[in-house]
Amino acid sequence: MRQVNLGIIGGGTVGGGVYQAVQRNGALMASRLGVSLSVRRVAVRDLKKARAVSFPAGLITADWRSVVADSEVDLIVELMGGTTTARQVVLAALKLGKPVVTANKALLSAHGEELFAAAQQHGTNLYYEASVAGGIPIIKVLREGLVGNRITRLFGIVNGTCNYILSRMKEEGADFAAALADAQRLGYAEAPPDLDVDGHDAAHKTGILASLAHGFWVNPKQIYTEGIRNITKQDIEFAAKLGYTIRLLGCVKVAAGVRRKQSAIQVSVYPVLVPNSHVLANVNGVFNAILVRGDVVGDTLYYGQGAGQDATASAVLSDLADAALDLKCGTKNRIPPFVPHERDGAVLPMDDVVSRYYVRLTVEDRPGVFAKIAGVLAKAKIGISSIIQPEGHNGVTVPVILMIHDAPNAAMRKALDAVAKLPVVKSAPVMIRVESFE
Repeated sequence: MRQVNLGIIGGGTVGGGVYQAVQRNGALMASRLGVSLSVRRVAVRDLKKARAVSFPAGLITADWRSVVADSEVDLIVELMGGTTTARQVVLAALKLGKPVVTANKALLSAHGEELFAAAQQHGTNLYYEASVAGGIPIIKVLREGLVGNRITRLFGIVNGTCNYILSRMKEEGADFAAALADAQRLGYAEAPPDLDVDGHDAAHKTGILASLAHGFWVNPKQIYTEGIRNITKQDIEFAAKLGYTIRLLGCVKVAAGVRRKQSAIQVSVYPVLVPNSHVLANVNGVFNAILVRGDVVGDTLYYGQGAGQDATASAVLSDLADAALDLKCGTKNRIPPFVPHERDGAVLPMDDVVSRYYVRLTVEDRPGVFAKIAGVLAKAKIGISSIIQPEGHNGVTVPVILMIHDAPNAAMRKALDAVAKLPVVKSAPVMIRVESFE
């Protein structure tokens, strides 16, 4: 039986989990693949650091270059995180013609185009199933399972931290700060939590999915990103009364009705009002879910653990199986990451994106207020589908909820700037997009 020797770079939570998983299920994988996997070397930053997983002394080293250059190592597994040294590791391995498995979404978001080009140039492969949605095999789904479909819509709950916070806010009436503190106490959120709650982690993953679904590299700087810091307990309550649940979604859509020489794709991350009847409204806690619509298959849903040692290790094992089989069969590149006929695609500017909207205003409680606000929106050619003044709010100011018909983001943004300047409006308008999934 062919043996494939692994060099693991990174001995932390994920690296340790992958090592344990290979020890636990290596024989099972060998019986299924006809290829055995063996961990030959493990590189870590600090040999003296205490670790949850104990590596044999003969395997561990602080010199990642020696692992990559080892002629007995067939396959590099990059699990160290970060983008600087990790990029050096991956490029060094690819230049030697060695395939690389990575779980590093930040690395792929920042340097993916360069890394995929290096893999192609040197006749090898880069595998990245674990970079998005943990144990959900979404990369394989898009690369292989839906290869006969044009992807017209993709919506993803891809950050478990934000989903946990929003779930707690809805289920228990917690405010953002309290839910975030619990997420940090339970280990779901880092300190500081900016990468998660400001949407950047979700943007990394959404960009990878968009690039894969549409065959051209999505520059992360072009991804409109909005986090959940400004979502209040009040917005959660009002959304529920209107029949919606707020979720942070990565959105990838083929732009309808946009006349361009290039195919225009919306790629963005922001909070969304999701109808309670929709399946994504019922994805709670730290779970992830991704809805993919193909022009042939229709809607498909992928749900599961989006992070954690075991979920990520499972995804890495899937890539190790693919890489081992490719080495066994001498396969250099089965499916290219970018598709020639879609290379000229472009990300639609956020100003051109059309949405429905929920808007919360704090206004003076006196006659004529609605007319002033409606006048500003009418001048901008923005239609109001409903105006709601929730009961039980007495005082000098009261909240008003507007549900807005489809409007371009630029027009909506400018109109709300004008509304905010009205003397009767006493705080900055809160705007959340509404998705119908049509």
